[in-house]
Formats: sequence, structure tokens, C-alpha cells
Amino acid sequence: MTAQMAALLINPFAYDFILRALVAGAATGLAAPAIGTFLVQRRLSLLGDGIGHIAVTGVALGLLTGTSPTWTAIIVSVLGALAIELIRATGKASGDVALALIFYGGIAGGLMLVSFADRGAYALNNYLFGSITSISGTDVVVTVALAGVVIALCLTLLPQLFSVANDEDYARTTGLRVQVYNVLISVLAAVSVSIAMRTVGLLLVSALMVIPVATAQQFARGFRVTMLSAMTAGTLAAVLGVLTSAYVNVPTGSTIVLVALAGFAATAPVGMVLQRRRRARVPFDMPVEPEQHRVEEPHRHQHGPGCGHIAVEHGDHIDYIHDGHRHAVHGGHYDEH
Repeated sequence: MTAQMAALLINPFAYDFILRALVAGAATGLAAPAIGTFLVQRRLSLLGDGIGHIAVTGVALGLLTGTSPTWTAIIVSVLGALAIELIRATGKASGDVALALIFYGGIAGGLMLVSFADRGAYALNNYLFGSITSISGTDVVVTVALAGVVIALCLTLLPQLFSVANDEDYARTTGLRVQVYNVLISVLAAVSVSIAMRTVGLLLVSALMVIPVATAQQFARGFRVTMLSAMTAGTLAAVLGVLTSAYVNVPTGSTIVLVALAGFAATAPVGMVLQRRRRARVPFDMPVEPEQHRVEEPHRHQHGPGCGHIAVEHGDHIDYIHDGHRHAVHGGHYDEH
């Protein structure tokens, strides 16, 4: 064991690169699950993976032109996210097909471009698998600033983004500009992918968007609590992953993801017990026949995250427990059953 390694084991915080890695990791651990919560709600959990692959083209473009791979990755990722949303919104292809088109085109274009750059393949590995311990002070500032923008927008626009992610048709009836918010979610996902590529790598970035959310969903009740819990879980996974990789001398990106997976596995049994207790308290598992539904009019209360009523998943929608009944959003009114 070298003297430097011994000193690292005794006090890892004495090294600047460890401190930079912790700050960048914490920022990424907060931002990625924040936007990932909306992606999971929209059933587009793999969107981050698809954007990560098109970001390969952005990184390769930066390496080829001698510019910042981070900024070129952001630009190309945002364009790719907009293309996915445009294809999905126009109905020319489903979300899965659009994602596949971007997935293969992005990685193929990136590999083609990087072959023309000097030592491009070697440099690309730092972005594919992450290289947080080599991140510069400037990169840390950029990461923290962009992560702050993502988090601020997710929290500030949480009611609107949730409404669009949960039920686009109902969101339209309330006057929300659904297409604008859908584009915003995709753009924020692209920015999150780009800032996380130095932390966990483009091939694993989607894991940091999804796993903390899956962990939080085992305990949290309500969308806002789920998001905040996922952000907490993501930050803990990032910080513990950085420290573990420093002590054990293993790749940081994969360590962060494995720590996040370990957190999910460790909490899964407790989550199962809590879910069984909730079902026992709210016995509405039997399917409801159409004739049992009736329109609840008038209904002045607007149900949503933080409205004070229990939210229960019911098939492909959310029911809210109100006055001893379940109220489900249906177009511009509520069904009671």
C-alpha cells in the first residue's frame, strides 16, 4: 500500500479531488431523481437511457472539435429529447419506437465521430463509465449550477408537471399547455443526463434517475413526498458511492449504482409490509363495474399532490379518498365509487 493510499484511507476529505467528487455526486444525486420521478410517472423510465446514448454523439463532437464535451453533450441531448417528444406528440411513432430510434442513432453517430478524434476512444470511456475523481473545479461549478436549475424548476412547477405526467387529457381540460410541459420534462431530463455523465457515466445515468424513485415509492404516500424521498435516497447513494470507491479503489459510477440498488434491496421487505397494511386499511382492490360509478357534482375541491386526501393507485389512474368514497378524475369531473 502506497503512502498516498494509506493517507486516503485515514482521511479521504484531505484531498481536493475527493471533495470535488462529493459535491458533484451530491448535486447529481439530487437532480437526477427529481426529474426521474416525473419520468417514472409518465412510464418513460428508460428515457434517461435513450438520451444518454444520444449524448455520446455530443461528447464525441466535443472531443472532435476540441470544445467542452459537457456543453456539446447538453446541446445534442436537448435536441435529441426534443426529437423524441416531437415524434411521440405527432403520433408518427410511439414513445418506445421514438426512444429506440434515438438510442441507436445516437450511439452509432457518437462511435463514428469519436473514431476521427485523437485518442477519442480513450477519452470517451471517462464519459461512458464516469470519471468523477478527475472532475475539475469548473466542471463542479457547472454541475452544481445546472443541477440547481433542474431542482428549482421541478419543485416550482411540481403541480403542473405532475398533472401533465399523470393524466394529459385531464391536464388539457384544466387549461394547461401540455405540450410545453412535456417538452420541459424532456429538456430537464437531457440536462440531468449531461451533468451526470461524469458522475455515473452515460451507460448508467438512467439508473440514478429510476432506482431512488423505486426505493421511495415503497414508503412514500403522495407525489411530493415521493420526489423528496427519492432525492434524499439519490444523494445518499451518490455520497456513499464516492466514499466507498475511494476506500476500495473501484470505479465510482458503478459503485454509486450498486449502492442505490443495495438500498432498494434492503428496504424492499419493509416496503412490502407497509403496502400490505395500507391495502388492509383501504380495501378497494376489487375492480369496480362501470354502473357503480356516478358523477360527483358539484365538486369544488381539486384533488392533487398535497391536497390532504389519501391517494391510492387504481389500475392506470389515481383515486383520492374523500368523504368515505373514492374520487377519480374523469375528464372535467370526478367519478365517485
